[in-house]
Amino acid sequence: MHALVPVDAALDFVGGTGAVCDAVLRLRGEALHETLGRIAADLLASPHGRFLPGAAIGTAPGIGPVLRQVVAGSTEQFGIYEVTGRDAYGPDDARLLAGLAHLTASMLQVHSLAVRSTHAYAQMEAQLAHQSQILDQIHESVLTMDKMGYITSWNRGAEELFGYTALEAIGRNILFLYADEEEDFQDFFAEQGGRMMEVRRRKKSGDVFWASLSLSPLRDLAERPIGLIAYLTDITERKQAEEQLHHLAYYDELTGLPNRTLFARLVDQALMVAQRNEAAGCVLFMDLNRFKRINDTLGRKIGDELLRQVAQRLRDTLRDEDVVARLSGDEFAVGLFDIRQHFEATTVAQKLQAALDAPFFIAGHDLRVGASIGISVYPQDGSDAETLLGLADIAMERAKQLDANPDRSVAFYSQDMNQGMQERMRIESGLRHALGNGELTLYYQPKFEIGTDRIVGAEALVRWVHPERGIVPPGEFIPLAESTGLIVQVGEWVLEQACAQAAIWQRAGIEPMRLAVNVSAREFTPSLPGRVADTLARYQLDASWLELEITESTLMHDFERVTAIMDDIHQLGVALSLDDFGTGYSSLSYLKRFPIDTLKIDRSFTTGIPEDQSDCAIAGTIVSMAQQLGLRVIAEGVETLEQLAFLRTSGCDEVQGYLYSKPLPAADFERSLRENWLLVA
Repeated sequence: MHALVPVDAALDFVGGTGAVCDAVLRLRGEALHETLGRIAADLLASPHGRFLPGAAIGTAPGIGPVLRQVVAGSTEQFGIYEVTGRDAYGPDDARLLAGLAHLTASMLQVHSLAVRSTHAYAQMEAQLAHQSQILDQIHESVLTMDKMGYITSWNRGAEELFGYTALEAIGRNILFLYADEEEDFQDFFAEQGGRMMEVRRRKKSGDVFWASLSLSPLRDLAERPIGLIAYLTDITERKQAEEQLHHLAYYDELTGLPNRTLFARLVDQALMVAQRNEAAGCVLFMDLNRFKRINDTLGRKIGDELLRQVAQRLRDTLRDEDVVARLSGDEFAVGLFDIRQHFEATTVAQKLQAALDAPFFIAGHDLRVGASIGISVYPQDGSDAETLLGLADIAMERAKQLDANPDRSVAFYSQDMNQGMQERMRIESGLRHALGNGELTLYYQPKFEIGTDRIVGAEALVRWVHPERGIVPPGEFIPLAESTGLIVQVGEWVLEQACAQAAIWQRAGIEPMRLAVNVSAREFTPSLPGRVADTLARYQLDASWLELEITESTLMHDFERVTAIMDDIHQLGVALSLDDFGTGYSSLSYLKRFPIDTLKIDRSFTTGIPEDQSDCAIAGTIVSMAQQLGLRVIAEGVETLEQLAFLRTSGCDEVQGYLYSKPLPAADFERSLRENWLLVA
């Protein structure tokens, strides 16, 4: 048993406190634990002392009493002090060790907090450095400012965009970057951000540029707004491109005048003002006389320069508040709105015509043009730009027709001018409606073979069954469909319906025959063979049922292209017929190169047979030529037995006309097929 250590040899508590503080600050791990155990042994004048980390209780070395004390903070146990080697330990010893344990726990807890704080601070610094690096690497300019607009941060993108370093920019008010704008900083910066806009800003070099600006609120840890974050991107190139596109969209490239679109907008704006002021307004439609002849004769370059000089003279003649535009080609328009009476437009029109009197000297040529002018009046004739422009166009056409001197022709629009146009528009609108509402139907005019008098085919003819007018004559709507382009939609519908009906007859076991479908020049494009093939495949229709009729005028355009299209159709097994033969200007040398199966004698030649010797000669020649080329011949418009007799004698193969049958609905035509109509002479 160890001897009792004298009290005066024990380390005093104050010294122990200092030793613990020094150990906790300097040491870690086993070294710290050993030092703390030695401090406890010295403090209690014991031979042995240990600091056991955590909550474990060890086995004390030697024999004798053991004094233990837990070292714990408010939320964590750090370890246990254990001293041995004395004969006995009293209450004073226990209090002394407890004080040491309390001090040690406090020091370890403070140290732990300090370590965590230091680590967190280091992480925060690293994160801030990382974010700063990211901000400096992105191309976008990012800056922050306080509520008063004073800059508080400035990234590298801002340095590159504006040319100012962070040192030069931070601390200055954002207003120093503004360019030619009202300095209403407080108005929109007080909105707490979230606003996007396009603004003009000034660089350090003095250059002004367009920027896209986005503002977001900058908040503190309590989510209170303390300023704004601004993101800026240079969009100068985009704005310039937009301006160029705007100019291309709204201005005529040749003359620099507004185009039709901008003219309509400007006129509609002026009409709103005129309506409020109860004022009059006029639209003038100008068409140049003799320009086409000059352009065709001398070339486009001189024609373009002439148009530029005409545009300049018109601008010089009109007032600043008047609107002048080039619509297309040699057509111009003028809007007059600051006038008291509409007849004042006549004076302006005469001035414009007079401005064109002087010759134009271009490339050594002495050129003269004039203008016919039509006038429409607001509000009598219309209340919008497009209406007034259309009516002024009608008036201009009337002016050209009625005046002996077109260079001095001026006419106001009147209601009777528009009656023909309104009827045309009514039919066009109705036809568009008919296409989408099942008002079109097909009739079939039988084709009879001379010699057998049997039906060998039919021509599919479109009919418009109007809900109020009944059947509309084809002569009313087919020419209109041709001129408006609706003939393409009509043609597609006819092909579809004819193939659908033929498929029904094919499935019913009717002998194959040719159903002829007329194809307009507008439809005769490289896509036609594919459309025909798709339609045949969709209805599983044999190609022997279909024949396409084309007119001579179709052959007049691009011989090579037309021949290629015809070859593709012929390869499908679809027959080709040349309609209205003899009325066009097709070259007979080309005729033998086209893959045509049938020639169709136009009714204009059939009508005079047999009385008209010329018609007889033409019809006979066509039949003879077709026989030599190995083609079949069909004559349309056959209405008398005399016509039939002549055609039979001439060697014509087929006929169609009222002598045999008028065009029939599908059901009636099918019945005629089954009854196999024969001509009763």
